[in-house]
Amino acid sequence: MLFRIALVSLGLLGSAAFASDPPHTYRNVAYDEHERNVLDFWRAEGKGPRPLLVYIHGGGWTKGDKDAASWVRPDFQSFLDRGISCAAINYRFTPDHSLPTPVHDAARAIQFLRSKAEAWGIKADRIVLTGGSAGACTSMWIACHDDLADPDSEDPVERESTRVQGAVALSGQTSIDPPVIKNWLGPKVLEHRMIPMAVGLTSMDKAQEDYAEHEAIYREFSPINHVSVDDPPIFLSYPADMTLPSKDAGHGIHHGVYGVKMKEKCDEVGQECHLFIPEVSQSTTYESPEAFLFEKLLEK
Repeated sequence: MLFRIALVSLGLLGSAAFASDPPHTYRNVAYDEHERNVLDFWRAEGKGPRPLLVYIHGGGWTKGDKDAASWVRPDFQSFLDRGISCAAINYRFTPDHSLPTPVHDAARAIQFLRSKAEAWGIKADRIVLTGGSAGACTSMWIACHDDLADPDSEDPVERESTRVQGAVALSGQTSIDPPVIKNWLGPKVLEHRMIPMAVGLTSMDKAQEDYAEHEAIYREFSPINHVSVDDPPIFLSYPADMTLPSKDAGHGIHHGVYGVKMKEKCDEVGQECHLFIPEVSQSTTYESPEAFLFEKLLEK
């Protein structure tokens, strides 16, 4: 498989960097001021600017690293061999840096990469995102959200667009809004640390008690609330276990219902969306996330 399924979350693999990663072109390049605002870049060979695949790691916005096997990681060499450059980013963590910080960090990384388009040979109008779990949630949010570019900013990076040409989201949360996901999945999903920590809390009881204070953030950073017909195509993939209500926090936070709800919303507005859940849903166009990525990245 071109995507290496990480077993870190199951405690079956360590979190060391991949030994088989190709040599970096640039490593730990700062895209902003915090120590975690760094990215790696691999430049593909080929005539003219190259399309770019950007990987955003998972970990509930609370942990993880661009170098580690955190949830799922593309085999960058397979993309480089096809003339597709690659990047992997770090971002700040909740609860110390609550939303919007982790997601806006990722968006700035996209702007930074665009600002390097000429110097690094990036095809600025052919950037596609991928990630697992929270990285998938972030990827979908950036793909579906309106452009964050500020054309009047004194910072040249902020003047760059955050819009991308597609996203592959693996086991991603399409909503993080507590009453919404409890209704979809049952109460166990609210036991996952991702939900309270997103708003700077460590207790879900406290998050529910103060829900009115945090409701706007929960709604804003639920990708499903930003779906519109002018959004780029997305490919969603989830595990096969569709048991409801969800059996535990881990099952709930990565449940296929997220994808079903997102697919329904995309179909309603006319956004291209492909959903793969074993024995439940499959794309009639793409047999795998890799097939989707190769076509969208190499489109003329």
